[in-house]
Amino acid sequence: MWSLRISATLTLTTTLAATLSLHAQAQPRQIQRNPHSSPTQAITSEPAGGNPGSDATEKLSDPDIARPPASDQNSGSITGTVLDADGAEVTDALVTLENADSKTQRMLTTDSAGSFKFDSIEPGRFNLTITSTGFAPWVSTDLALHAGQDYALPPVALQLASTMTDVEVTVTRHEIAEDQMHFEENQRVLGVFPNFYVSYGKNPAPFSAGQKFRLALRTSVDPISIAIPGVIASVEQWQDGFSGYGQGAAGYAKRFGASSADSAISIMITDAILPSILRQDPRYFYKGTGSIRSRALYAVATAVICKGDNGRWQPNYSNVLGNLAAASISNLYYPPTDRHGLGLTVDNWLIGTASGAAGTLFQEFLVKKISRGIHRQPEQ
Repeated sequence: MWSLRISATLTLTTTLAATLSLHAQAQPRQIQRNPHSSPTQAITSEPAGGNPGSDATEKLSDPDIARPPASDQNSGSITGTVLDADGAEVTDALVTLENADSKTQRMLTTDSAGSFKFDSIEPGRFNLTITSTGFAPWVSTDLALHAGQDYALPPVALQLASTMTDVEVTVTRHEIAEDQMHFEENQRVLGVFPNFYVSYGKNPAPFSAGQKFRLALRTSVDPISIAIPGVIASVEQWQDGFSGYGQGAAGYAKRFGASSADSAISIMITDAILPSILRQDPRYFYKGTGSIRSRALYAVATAVICKGDNGRWQPNYSNVLGNLAAASISNLYYPPTDRHGLGLTVDNWLIGTASGAAGTLFQEFLVKKISRGIHRQPEQ
């Protein structure tokens, strides 16, 4: 009775042990894999049913064990080095990797060797941008990375950023007028006679008081301005004009002095003193367009109208009053026998005004054609 129970018990125990053994062999082993280890790297695991303190080493020969997960297998990397134009490493350069499709970005900076590396990159198209202080940005577009590819970018040489400075040049009206005056001082009829008081530019800047006096003085001391009174004095000497001066060298000198004084006083009063006080422009502004009649009327009218320094047309007090003042002053140095009081003064004033009108007619229709040194002048 007891022997049968023991025998049955042993039989049941043996059967259960065999079943457990087969069940243990059918269970797969769970192995902890280092993602950075080689597929053939030896690993250590605890044998089934063995002593926890003992180790067993085996090669990863099972393909299912050696193959990494799908996501790791498809990911790749992009590496590169950033240099300057001389080949020196550029540290702390900002490297931006952007997915061309999803527009997601990853950023890092270069290390002390100028190197960078993006790991675990899914395949796709990427844009790579490198920026660093003092250098021009470097951009690579549509960089294709395939599944599992480790892409090594050729060394990137950054170029120095070009320094661009916006310079705003501010030119004052005085400076523009100064340039205009220099142009006008080169204008000469037939290349000889001064033609300084004519402006051929459009919308010229007005002269300052100092510029008006300088141009008047420049005109007065021009060799031709000095020679013309000499010619007039010779004609007067020949015709015995202003006989009170007499003949000979003394008479010629007096006639020359009076003619020179007439010219200088007229220039200074009509072109400098009164224009500065009244803020009027002493120049003639060439029209050059329109019908002959309109141009002629315009030229004659400038004897009594002029442009103010504000650019508006107004009565030409400088010319009208200047001629009157010059005619009056001339009575102080002409011979007493040739002074005829107010009548002569008025006659000289009217002659001076009329000659001015005739001069502007020549300016409008003839003088420009026979003048030299006329340039396109800077405009306001």
